[in-house]
Amino acid sequence: MPPLAYFVRHGQTDWNAEGRFQGQADTDINELGRSQAARNGRLLARLEPDLSTFDFVASPLRRTCQTMRLLRAAAGLEPAAFRTDPALMELHFGSWQGSTLSEIETTDPSAGERREADKWHFLPEGAEAESYAMLCARVEGWLATQNEPVICVTHGGVLRSIFRLYGGLDDEGAAKLTIPQDRVLVLRDSMLDWHQA
Repeated sequence: MPPLAYFVRHGQTDWNAEGRFQGQADTDINELGRSQAARNGRLLARLEPDLSTFDFVASPLRRTCQTMRLLRAAAGLEPAAFRTDPALMELHFGSWQGSTLSEIETTDPSAGERREADKWHFLPEGAEAESYAMLCARVEGWLATQNEPVICVTHGGVLRSIFRLYGGLDDEGAAKLTIPQDRVLVLRDSMLDWHQA
Protein backbone atom coordinates (compact mmCIF):
# COMPACT_ATOMS: atom_id res chain seq x y z
CA MET A 1 0.00 0.00 0.00
CA PRO A 2 1.36 3.47 -0.84
CA PRO A 3 2.44 5.64 2.11
CA LEU A 4 0.42 8.52 0.62
CA ALA A 5 -2.09 8.52 -2.23
CA TYR A 6 -4.27 11.17 -3.82
CA PHE A 7 -7.28 10.11 -5.91
CA VAL A 8 -9.15 12.28 -8.41
CA ARG A 9 -12.25 11.22 -10.29
CA HIS A 10 -12.18 12.18 -13.97
CA GLY A 11 -13.93 15.40 -14.96
CA GLN A 12 -17.57 15.36 -15.99
CA THR A 13 -18.58 13.82 -19.31
CA ASP A 14 -21.80 14.36 -21.23
CA TRP A 15 -22.79 10.83 -20.27
CA ASN A 16 -22.35 11.73 -16.58
CA ALA A 17 -24.67 14.69 -17.10
CA GLU A 18 -27.22 12.47 -18.87
CA GLY A 19 -27.08 9.73 -16.20
CA ARG A 20 -25.73 7.10 -18.58
CA PHE A 21 -23.77 4.06 -17.42
CA GLN A 22 -20.24 4.57 -18.76
CA GLY A 23 -18.23 1.71 -17.34
CA GLN A 24 -15.35 1.02 -19.69
CA ALA A 25 -16.89 2.80 -22.69
CA ASP A 26 -14.43 5.43 -23.91
CA THR A 27 -15.92 8.92 -23.53
CA ASP A 28 -14.52 12.44 -23.41
CA ILE A 29 -14.76 15.03 -20.65
CA ASN A 30 -16.85 18.11 -21.40
CA GLU A 31 -16.24 21.80 -20.73
CA LEU A 32 -17.21 21.51 -17.05
CA GLY A 33 -15.01 18.42 -16.76
CA ARG A 34 -12.04 20.32 -18.14
CA SER A 35 -12.46 23.10 -15.57
CA GLN A 36 -12.81 20.51 -12.77
CA ALA A 37 -9.58 18.85 -13.86
CA ALA A 38 -7.66 22.13 -13.89
CA ARG A 39 -9.01 23.15 -10.47
CA ASN A 40 -7.99 19.81 -9.01
CA GLY A 41 -4.50 20.24 -10.46
CA ARG A 42 -4.10 23.63 -8.82
CA LEU A 43 -5.39 22.18 -5.55
CA LEU A 44 -2.84 19.35 -5.66
CA ALA A 45 -0.04 21.87 -6.23
CA ARG A 46 -1.14 23.71 -3.07
CA LEU A 47 -1.46 20.52 -1.05
CA GLU A 48 1.92 19.13 -2.17
CA PRO A 49 4.50 21.78 -3.16
CA ASP A 50 6.93 19.09 -4.41
CA LEU A 51 4.93 16.92 -6.79
CA SER A 52 8.12 15.49 -8.27
CA THR A 53 8.17 12.88 -5.48
CA PHE A 54 4.89 11.34 -6.69
CA ASP A 55 4.15 8.62 -9.20
CA PHE A 56 1.31 9.80 -11.49
CA VAL A 57 -0.96 7.07 -12.84
CA ALA A 58 -4.32 7.10 -14.60
CA SER A 59 -6.87 4.66 -15.89
CA PRO A 60 -6.15 4.24 -19.63
CA LEU A 61 -9.61 5.45 -20.69
CA ARG A 62 -9.80 8.76 -22.57
CA ARG A 63 -11.71 10.67 -19.91
CA THR A 64 -9.13 9.87 -17.23
CA CYS A 65 -6.13 10.59 -19.45
CA GLN A 66 -7.66 13.90 -20.55
CA THR A 67 -8.24 14.79 -16.90
CA MET A 68 -4.68 13.83 -15.94
CA ARG A 69 -3.13 15.95 -18.70
CA LEU A 70 -5.16 19.00 -17.68
CA LEU A 71 -4.48 18.37 -13.97
CA ARG A 72 -0.74 18.13 -14.53
CA ALA A 73 -0.65 21.23 -16.74
CA ALA A 74 -2.54 23.24 -14.11
CA ALA A 75 -0.07 22.03 -11.47
CA GLY A 76 2.86 23.27 -13.59
CA LEU A 77 3.97 19.82 -14.76
CA GLU A 78 4.60 18.27 -18.16
CA PRO A 79 1.07 17.18 -19.17
CA ALA A 80 1.96 13.82 -20.74
CA ALA A 81 4.44 12.56 -18.11
CA PHE A 82 2.29 9.90 -16.45
CA ARG A 83 1.64 6.20 -16.81
CA THR A 84 -1.61 4.28 -17.16
CA ASP A 85 -2.77 1.10 -15.47
CA PRO A 86 -5.85 -0.94 -16.47
CA ALA A 87 -6.38 -1.92 -12.82
CA LEU A 88 -7.70 1.63 -12.30
CA MET A 89 -10.41 1.32 -14.97
CA GLU A 90 -14.06 1.66 -14.04
CA LEU A 91 -16.07 -1.51 -13.56
CA HIS A 92 -17.52 -2.89 -16.78
CA PHE A 93 -21.29 -2.37 -16.96
CA GLY A 94 -21.74 -5.01 -19.64
CA SER A 95 -24.69 -4.44 -21.97
CA TRP A 96 -25.82 -1.47 -19.83
CA GLN A 97 -22.97 0.73 -21.02
CA GLY A 98 -24.24 3.79 -22.89
CA SER A 99 -27.78 3.53 -21.55
CA THR A 100 -29.71 5.25 -18.78
CA LEU A 101 -31.57 3.15 -16.24
CA SER A 102 -34.91 4.31 -17.64
CA GLU A 103 -33.85 3.14 -21.11
CA ILE A 104 -32.82 -0.24 -19.71
CA GLU A 105 -36.14 -0.59 -17.88
CA THR A 106 -38.11 -0.22 -21.12
CA THR A 107 -37.06 -3.79 -21.97
CA ASP A 108 -36.21 -5.04 -18.44
CA PRO A 109 -38.66 -3.37 -16.03
CA SER A 110 -37.20 -4.94 -12.85
CA ALA A 111 -33.57 -4.05 -13.62
CA GLY A 112 -33.36 -1.10 -11.25
CA GLU A 113 -35.11 -2.96 -8.45
CA ARG A 114 -32.76 -5.94 -8.76
CA ARG A 115 -29.74 -3.65 -8.72
CA GLU A 116 -30.91 -1.72 -5.67
CA ALA A 117 -31.54 -4.95 -3.74
CA ASP A 118 -27.78 -5.63 -3.59
CA LYS A 119 -25.98 -2.93 -5.54
CA TRP A 120 -22.48 -4.00 -4.41
CA HIS A 121 -22.81 -7.52 -5.80
CA PHE A 122 -25.16 -6.81 -8.71
CA LEU A 123 -23.84 -8.03 -12.06
CA PRO A 124 -25.33 -6.48 -15.22
CA GLU A 125 -25.90 -8.59 -18.33
CA GLY A 126 -22.88 -9.19 -20.56
CA ALA A 127 -19.82 -11.44 -20.63
CA GLU A 128 -17.43 -8.69 -19.49
CA ALA A 129 -19.67 -7.21 -16.79
CA GLU A 130 -18.32 -6.68 -13.28
CA SER A 131 -19.85 -6.03 -9.88
CA TYR A 132 -18.56 -3.47 -7.40
CA ALA A 133 -17.30 -6.42 -5.32
CA MET A 134 -15.21 -7.64 -8.26
CA LEU A 135 -13.88 -4.13 -8.86
CA CYS A 136 -12.99 -3.74 -5.17
CA ALA A 137 -10.89 -6.91 -5.29
CA ARG A 138 -9.07 -5.53 -8.34
CA VAL A 139 -8.41 -2.19 -6.61
CA GLU A 140 -7.25 -3.87 -3.40
CA GLY A 141 -4.78 -5.97 -5.38
CA TRP A 142 -3.45 -2.89 -7.16
CA LEU A 143 -2.99 -0.96 -3.91
CA ALA A 144 -1.00 -3.86 -2.46
CA THR A 145 1.60 -3.43 -5.22
CA GLN A 146 2.13 0.32 -4.70
CA ASN A 147 4.99 1.36 -2.41
CA GLU A 148 5.61 5.02 -3.21
CA PRO A 149 3.50 8.19 -3.01
CA VAL A 150 1.03 8.22 -5.89
CA ILE A 151 -1.51 10.51 -7.55
CA CYS A 152 -4.26 8.66 -9.41
CA VAL A 153 -6.92 9.83 -11.84
CA THR A 154 -9.60 7.19 -11.92
CA HIS A 155 -13.37 6.58 -11.70
CA GLY A 156 -16.28 6.72 -9.30
CA GLY A 157 -16.39 2.96 -8.81
CA VAL A 158 -12.71 2.83 -7.91
CA LEU A 159 -13.21 5.55 -5.29
CA ARG A 160 -16.21 3.66 -3.90
CA SER A 161 -13.87 0.69 -3.55
CA ILE A 162 -11.35 2.86 -1.68
CA PHE A 163 -14.10 3.90 0.74
CA ARG A 164 -15.17 0.26 1.16
CA LEU A 165 -11.58 -0.71 2.00
CA TYR A 166 -10.54 2.27 4.15
CA GLY A 167 -13.58 4.44 4.86
CA GLY A 168 -15.44 2.18 7.27
CA LEU A 169 -18.39 1.75 4.89
CA ASP A 170 -20.28 -1.49 4.40
CA ASP A 171 -21.22 -2.82 0.96
CA GLU A 172 -24.44 -0.81 0.73
CA GLY A 173 -22.88 2.42 1.98
CA ALA A 174 -19.99 2.22 -0.45
CA ALA A 175 -22.19 1.29 -3.42
CA LYS A 176 -24.51 4.26 -2.87
CA LEU A 177 -21.81 6.82 -2.07
CA THR A 178 -21.80 9.94 -4.25
CA ILE A 179 -18.33 10.59 -5.65
CA PRO A 180 -17.69 14.23 -6.65
CA GLN A 181 -15.59 15.27 -9.62
CA ASP A 182 -14.37 18.57 -8.15
CA ARG A 183 -12.49 17.26 -5.10
CA VAL A 184 -9.30 15.41 -4.25
CA LEU A 185 -9.34 12.37 -1.95
CA VAL A 186 -6.25 11.68 0.17
CA LEU A 187 -5.39 8.28 1.66
CA ARG A 188 -2.78 8.67 4.40
CA ASP A 189 -2.08 6.19 7.20
CA SER A 190 -5.19 4.21 6.16
CA MET A 191 -7.37 7.32 6.71
CA LEU A 192 -9.41 9.13 4.05
CA ASP A 193 -10.08 12.85 3.71
CA TRP A 194 -11.63 15.01 0.97
CA HIS A 195 -10.06 18.30 -0.15
CA GLN A 196 -11.87 20.87 -2.29
CA ALA A 197 -10.53 23.92 -4.11
